[in-house]
Amino acid sequence: MKTNILPAIKLTLLFMVFFSGIYTLVLYGIAQLAPNQGKGEIILHNGKKFYTNIAQNFTDDKYFSSRPSAVAYNAAGSGGSNKGPSNPDYLAEVQARIDTFLAHNPGVSKSEIPSDLVTASGAGLDPNISVQAARVQVKRIAQSRGLAEENIKQLIVSHTERPLLGLFGTEKINVLKLNISLDNLK
Repeated sequence: MKTNILPAIKLTLLFMVFFSGIYTLVLYGIAQLAPNQGKGEIILHNGKKFYTNIAQNFTDDKYFSSRPSAVAYNAAGSGGSNKGPSNPDYLAEVQARIDTFLAHNPGVSKSEIPSDLVTASGAGLDPNISVQAARVQVKRIAQSRGLAEENIKQLIVSHTERPLLGLFGTEKINVLKLNISLDNLK
């Protein structure tokens, strides 16, 4: 028994020191080399400070809608709903989001709604939507703002972020940046 417990205690203490101290300091050092020292990208708009890496809630029809949040867009307590896809409460919540989206976007069928517009992300704070999610909202925004749909489509193309190295991830659009650019359109 001594032959197993003593090495296990030593290994536990070694990992505690490594992951609690050394690893943390290394990551902190790397973050200091990143733009804004790892605090995220900050945008000042209309006298307010916004973080582009945290979702914002946009409910006005003249803006692109964000992905739903299971934590009411509160960055202090990120997390998912932890409800399974067959949970009746979860299904009712998703159906309510679908109904709301359809009410604000007449002419869009239920099958055209991308899943990221009616389901929350794992952290509940995903600041991005898919390109499809942006495109399905173009007609509503164009009517609300009195703009040509083509101008809004071009804005979507210019804000589309490609996958890392063309391989990792999917195309996505940061909703905050897109909505700020939308406000700047004349």
